[in-house]
Amino acid sequence: MLLIACPHCGKRPETEFRCGGQAHIARPADPMTVDDGAWSEHLFVRANPKGVHAERWCHVHGCGRWFNALRDTISDRFIETYPMGAKPTQFPQSETRA
Repeated sequence: MLLIACPHCGKRPETEFRCGGQAHIARPADPMTVDDGAWSEHLFVRANPKGVHAERWCHVHGCGRWFNALRDTISDRFIETYPMGAKPTQFPQSETRA
């Protein structure tokens, strides 16, 4: 069984977690001024890289808190987990940071 290191609870079985998609997505400053196409893209279009990817995860059957993780999509290996609002010590090269 895959163990995921919750930054609040420690290593727990993968069945306790749910993935929330790509991490570090900035919401438009004023959503009311964004046209329908741009808003649709913001909501539904996400990167799906092969390799290291930043994702949001929730420990639903544990502390219930959200956190971010760097995960290799090829091997399914978790490289790093860190609390929401914190920055990772390693960031995937395939993503740009704001």
